[in-house]
Amino acid sequence: MTSAADKPLVIGIDIGTSGARAVAMDAAFNIVASGSSKLADFSADHRDPIVWWQAVQTALGQVLDAIDRKQVRAIAIDGTSGTMLPVSADGAPLAVPMMYNDPVEEADILARIKAHASKESAAHGATSGLAKALLFQSVPGVFRIIHQADWLAGHFTGFYDVSDENNALKTGYDPVSRSWPDWIAATGMRLDLLPDVLPAGSPIAGISEDAADAFGFADDVVIVAGTTDGCASFLATGADQPGDAVSVLGTTLTVKMLSDRQLFAPEYGLYSHRIGDMWLAGGASNTGGVVLAAHFDNERIAALSAEIDPATDTGLDYYPLVKDGERFPVNDPAMKPRMTPRPESDAEFLKAIFEGIAGVEALAYQRLVSLGSPALRSIRTVGGGAKNTVWTAIRNRKVSVPFLPVASEEAAAGTARLALIGAKSAGVL
Repeated sequence: MTSAADKPLVIGIDIGTSGARAVAMDAAFNIVASGSSKLADFSADHRDPIVWWQAVQTALGQVLDAIDRKQVRAIAIDGTSGTMLPVSADGAPLAVPMMYNDPVEEADILARIKAHASKESAAHGATSGLAKALLFQSVPGVFRIIHQADWLAGHFTGFYDVSDENNALKTGYDPVSRSWPDWIAATGMRLDLLPDVLPAGSPIAGISEDAADAFGFADDVVIVAGTTDGCASFLATGADQPGDAVSVLGTTLTVKMLSDRQLFAPEYGLYSHRIGDMWLAGGASNTGGVVLAAHFDNERIAALSAEIDPATDTGLDYYPLVKDGERFPVNDPAMKPRMTPRPESDAEFLKAIFEGIAGVEALAYQRLVSLGSPALRSIRTVGGGAKNTVWTAIRNRKVSVPFLPVASEEAAAGTARLALIGAKSAGVL
């Protein structure tokens, strides 16, 4: 007779901008339980690390109530990229964290990064992790300056000095040499305050005795290096081969592709995260749902879509934008929207916008290939636009590769996939 403990599970935890989610996954990638919690249920202050931990505990508790917790073999956590905090040796926060979109306003710090950072580095910009680390290193008693996911993982290991290659990217980590580069010290950053970095999906340590007791886990549970929320969302879809891509049809259009080689084109805002032996490269356009919302509400889009024949072409060459400027696949801050002539029919106008965004998507993947990515193999789609079958048909006409179903849109599921990798590496699965 097979016991529950013979059916191993892993847990992925996602801490996002509004809450936490957790999933339990088996070795066949099936999600067997999930939980969620909103930060606002605990406090209006989303910068409070205690609130992050309360949300994680609640989401995790819901998962554990639905499974035999002795089945759990590994845990991994993803967090918002670029969210940083200085901590003491026991993990106590020493200042209010800076979130992923909080800018550093000290001109001297930004100037030092600009002067010394390699042009390919993701550490450029006021919201970079390195800019925040330079600001935080003057906090009295600081032991390490770490990322959101690192701090939460520390609650399970007792170690607050370890990060992963994906979260560390915007802090200046070089994923090619797999090290903190020498130029970081030239900015005035104390390298001893930066965390040790492991590949995403690598075992960090066994669970601490306190954490095992608190959650009722077995004492051989492994805590695995996680990733950023964006990388986790990609992994959740099931894309896992070079040339597999994910298009995010949200407010803006974002394209990401797995590559067997690194791609760096800072002029397009294009960087590569290292995941295993592959690289995740992507870029974001200014087109997308924001253009649709400027002309139609969701009900009107649904009604007009029913009138559209996706197999034919309007012949209109739109580049849909709501204001001047594009970043990817064209880098032109002065680029003007191209949305004329406007047909008399609203349905025809919507169709032309759909075609225009699909054309930008096709150009984006052509750009990735021109920069050295593998040939586009497949596309999975997430975001609100994925639900519009007419738009999907138009997109498939513009980009003639298989459009595959998404395994999950839960970032926590992507992190659970990393936990599976780490569990196998550690020999507990």
